Amino acid sequence: MSTTADPGTASDRPVGEIVDRLQEAAGGARVSLRDMVESFGESSFIPALMVPALLVVSPLSGIPLFSTFCGLLIAFISGQMLISRRHLWLPDFLMERNFDGEKARKGLGKLRGVGDWLDRTARSRLRVMTAGPMRKLLQAVCLLCGLAMPFLELVPFSSSILGLTVLCFATALLVRDGLFATIGCATLAAAVLVPLMVAGVI
Repeated sequence: MSTTADPGTASDRPVGEIVDRLQEAAGGARVSLRDMVESFGESSFIPALMVPALLVVSPLSGIPLFSTFCGLLIAFISGQMLISRRHLWLPDFLMERNFDGEKARKGLGKLRGVGDWLDRTARSRLRVMTAGPMRKLLQAVCLLCGLAMPFLELVPFSSSILGLTVLCFATALLVRDGLFATIGCATLAAAVLVPLMVAGVI
């Protein structure tokens, strides 16, 4: 799959629009990750990054190996952002993963409030947190979050917290909102603490 990296989106509700498109893509009996990602056509990298982040935050993360595939998608997308590729490429072994369409629609329906809240709250501020080297740092952390998800598949809530971190960072990059970058750092700290608590380290 290849999509062109556009500068961003001019929509007044960019996150809500992503949820809308995902629900439309999940209209059949079965839905694949290809259906989800390709529903954006010639989309930019950041909305594409938001797709697996939103999915792994949803109740769909309870499906076995679902968090793993979303994590790998996050890693592939953020890694290509990090090296400033002009076109997004994703491997078929990820894109062909499919699951029950009804479960997908129910899970995505529960994200409606999250998307609306992000669209109401996010705005351009603290832009130093999303500019220059900081922008690349956020992309690098998204890459690490995605790579960590397969290893945290059996740790309750950890993949969803990492997905929330990626979603916060992606929102920050999309609207240049440094506050969301800061919130993402806080959720990342929580994601680190959860497996340590489960392991009895703390």
